[in-house]
Amino acid sequence: MTATSDEIYDALIIGAGPSGAVTAHTLAMAGFKVICLEQGDYVLPSDYAANHDMWELVARGHWAAEPNHRRNPADYPLEVSDTDLSPSMYSAVGGSSIHYSALWARLSPSDFRVRTLDGVAADWPINYAELAPYYAEIDNFIGVSGMEGDPAFPEGYVPPLPPMPLGKYGMKAAASMNALGWHWWPHANAIPSQKIGNLAACARWGTCTQGCPEGAKASFDLAYWPNAIKAGAKLVTGARVSRITVDETGAAAGAEWIKNGERFETKAKQVVVCANGIGTPRLLLLSASEQHPDGLANSSGLVGKNLMLHPNCAVIGYYDEELESWRGPAGSAISSMQFAETDTSRGFVRGSKLHACPTPGLMFGGVDAHRLLPFDQLWGHSFHEAIRIARNAIFWAANIDDLPEETNRVTLDPVLCDSDGIPAPKISYRFSENTIKIRDFTVARMTEIHRAGGAKKVIPITDLQGEPGHLLGTARMGRDPSTSVVDEYGRAHDCPNLVISDGSIFVTGGSANPTSTITALALRNAKKLVETLQGDK
Repeated sequence: MTATSDEIYDALIIGAGPSGAVTAHTLAMAGFKVICLEQGDYVLPSDYAANHDMWELVARGHWAAEPNHRRNPADYPLEVSDTDLSPSMYSAVGGSSIHYSALWARLSPSDFRVRTLDGVAADWPINYAELAPYYAEIDNFIGVSGMEGDPAFPEGYVPPLPPMPLGKYGMKAAASMNALGWHWWPHANAIPSQKIGNLAACARWGTCTQGCPEGAKASFDLAYWPNAIKAGAKLVTGARVSRITVDETGAAAGAEWIKNGERFETKAKQVVVCANGIGTPRLLLLSASEQHPDGLANSSGLVGKNLMLHPNCAVIGYYDEELESWRGPAGSAISSMQFAETDTSRGFVRGSKLHACPTPGLMFGGVDAHRLLPFDQLWGHSFHEAIRIARNAIFWAANIDDLPEETNRVTLDPVLCDSDGIPAPKISYRFSENTIKIRDFTVARMTEIHRAGGAKKVIPITDLQGEPGHLLGTARMGRDPSTSVVDEYGRAHDCPNLVISDGSIFVTGGSANPTSTITALALRNAKKLVETLQGDK
């Protein structure tokens, strides 16, 4: 039995992560009646792993990045037998921003024009200049820390707060880049260096990826949701959406959802899906109907295809100097776009963004990196040395520009279900030849950086599992309904009152951490939706 209310909302949002929070805030501030359904719950900074003496051990349970390992009540399982990389995500108010390291990078202008410039993938229907004002508005709202003038980006990129301190490890990383003559710049972080709004100033705990106990990181449960609720948005937690409903014309009518075993239906004039690059295609495929037999908004057949997971690689270097690499934030002190653009002499297209990070967590952090080495180089007498040198490490990591391929996709598994009996997503994803070439080239360059800095030991990690939780491309935007799922404002070609506003609408992934772009797109889409709703009154 499904409980259906006659109440009709102006907008129903599915997912309370960064894009859902921005959408709810924008619509509520404009005076519209908004409800958001989130399958997770609130998390409290006092509950985070860092509050426990054995925080590194606690972080591997409830706070683990992969849902199949974590298995919290709000999680749904993933079928991952056919993937080179198991996706990471987190279900809660604030979504995966609870876990992200808050690296706040923008896509480069070239990322929007990959087809034109490099003859691969497709161009976005918008460009960097069109998105720049929305980037800036989000930056100013959450208090991004950084430094203007980065030559890798056009003029006008001005983070509102001063950058985080580079620290000893950051200064060492910068000196190594200077020795090689390679680009670097203080990385922008969605972590305020000064108190702003609902956020405290960073206290440098270094546990960002397990949640900030200081309340300083711009996770969107803190950065946006209090303001959205104050403006009138309604947020329902523990609500697992099972399908988006449609009327007799095929237009979106609302959603059916489950909470504590009870079934509900909520109606709305507009439905906005913000369930991430895996949850969104799953829900669209679950919402097949007589009007949309292949899945909602799927006349192109592209829903779930072109999955980009942004594979990461890393090289850890250990130094004789005291680098205090246990200090936070656990994002990045500096980054480099030296190898982000295409150079055909390297034998591949596109590239990677490099970032120098600390290595918080002396015990497991020190051990984990050495697990790739032979037994006698970790255990016994070697164990003590591995722990001792962990505090003097630099973690150079890279996001690889993961070009879209239709064979990398999300489908519904015919057997596996979540705790409510809803089919789980099956992930099919393989590294392309181009991706592997970028990865191998990038690992060699990061090794070179460590050698330039005088590292006494270097450990390459070509396949960094559990990272980075970037779920992109499975409902791409475009102007042609036959080659895309949504238009340049996230409106589904097949169902204009259905808007998608998460990483699934990316056309290409670039090598930037995507949350800055996800939220800028969500803000742009939400402002267009305000115009639409105002026109309907």
